[in-house]
Amino acid sequence: AGKSTLLRLITGEAAPVEGIVSRCGTVGVLHQRHDPAPGETVAETLGVDQPMAVVARILAGEASERDLADADWTLETRAGEALDAVGLAGLPLDSLTANLSGGEQTRLRLAGLMLARPDLILLDEPTNHLDAEARALVADVIGRWDGGVVVVSHDRDLLRRMDRILEVSSLGVASYGGDYDLY
Repeated sequence: AGKSTLLRLITGEAAPVEGIVSRCGTVGVLHQRHDPAPGETVAETLGVDQPMAVVARILAGEASERDLADADWTLETRAGEALDAVGLAGLPLDSLTANLSGGEQTRLRLAGLMLARPDLILLDEPTNHLDAEARALVADVIGRWDGGVVVVSHDRDLLRRMDRILEVSSLGVASYGGDYDLY
């Protein structure tokens, strides 16, 4: 009924046939599928590989002035905290993303969103292929998110934690205040 198209319109990946879509702030997306590139590491999936390389150059005594200005000395700790929040504590940043299960990759990408801290996150079926414990972790992360969240899901347990349901159908969009049970 157009849920994926709606997300693409919000991100700017697609243009509307009529009207305009206005965005302010930053938007992060957790797509339903992600095929890691060959050799892609956990650090790359998290989006911390380049900032971590800056710190590594400084520690190796090979830093430029720019490196010294750009260094984020809290990044490794924050990455560990984000991984812990999604149930991936202790995952080495240099391990290959492709070696993780599909559910672990989803949680890894969610940790990447936590690190990026966009103003709005778009989650396309974030609990697909996850066991009950991982689904609960994802729901807890969403519940603690202090920005805006748009969730496309058929997971009734997750939808019971939402404060508004938008039903997208061939008839249009209808808004319902409250969680899935009120919908």
